[in-house]
Amino acid sequence: MLLLIKYTLLYGIVLMLVALGGMFSEHSGIINIALEGIMVIGGVAGVLALTMLPADAPAIVVVLVSILASAAAGMIYSLLLAFASINLKADQTIGGTALNLLATAIAVVLAKYFSESGSAKLNYSNKPFLFSIGGLELSVFVPLGLVLLIVSYVVLYKTRFGLRLRSCGEHPQAADSVGINVYRMRYAGVLLSGALGAVGGMAYIVPPVQTWNFEVGVAGAGFLALAVMIFGQWKPFHIFGAAMFFAVFKSLANIADSTFLASFGWSSNIYNMMPFIASMIILAFTSKNSMAPKAEGIPYDKGSR
Repeated sequence: MLLLIKYTLLYGIVLMLVALGGMFSEHSGIINIALEGIMVIGGVAGVLALTMLPADAPAIVVVLVSILASAAAGMIYSLLLAFASINLKADQTIGGTALNLLATAIAVVLAKYFSESGSAKLNYSNKPFLFSIGGLELSVFVPLGLVLLIVSYVVLYKTRFGLRLRSCGEHPQAADSVGINVYRMRYAGVLLSGALGAVGGMAYIVPPVQTWNFEVGVAGAGFLALAVMIFGQWKPFHIFGAAMFFAVFKSLANIADSTFLASFGWSSNIYNMMPFIASMIILAFTSKNSMAPKAEGIPYDKGSR
């Protein structure tokens, strides 16, 4: 039971962080299909920062520096999506897909350059990110994710910034008519999305293992986070619940060999497929009732009011 809780929290927090990032972007009016690529960029930046720090650096410094490096890299990479979608008014889905493909290529090149073996694998120590409570080993991303969940709710629903951001995703012309800079708000939404998505990418890569092959990217976790965001109706606490729901299925692959599930004789690949199968089934029945921001995916042209 402790193993199930451990892996559910570890993977659920990842999905929640990335889905929260997508939520901010889409509430501003920009569809962020590039979450998968942002996770990869955040992961490789965080791991490189982790490996470059001195071996005797305090654990708190290691954690803070690597997470900040990851978030900064995600924000910089997300600027490509923001510029293409806001300034160039390019198709947001195509732009996001291109960034997903580019991210893995960038990560592989960087990993091979800094790897001692010349491969795309990087080795690092994840000990600074782990702690135990009552025999349950967790990562620092669990409390960090819970804090960011509360902060996201407050920012989105209890601040002037959040109100303006949501207005730009619902009716940008009306927002512009009262003096809100729609372009600036959309940039802010995409940048927040980049930071959260990148931290989610690092949370996916670092805590579970001490080596990662960046040729595999993040194995579709970014796309699953998009499903979590839609299933969670673009609302922070609903997203948290959806993330934990999908994480339970993903966790089964990690505990199958050590629980009663081993008696079924199923491959772990079957359990790894379960979150994606569940997402397709759930979205097939619930997506028609989803309440997405009305102006998401629609480029805003101030002169067309």
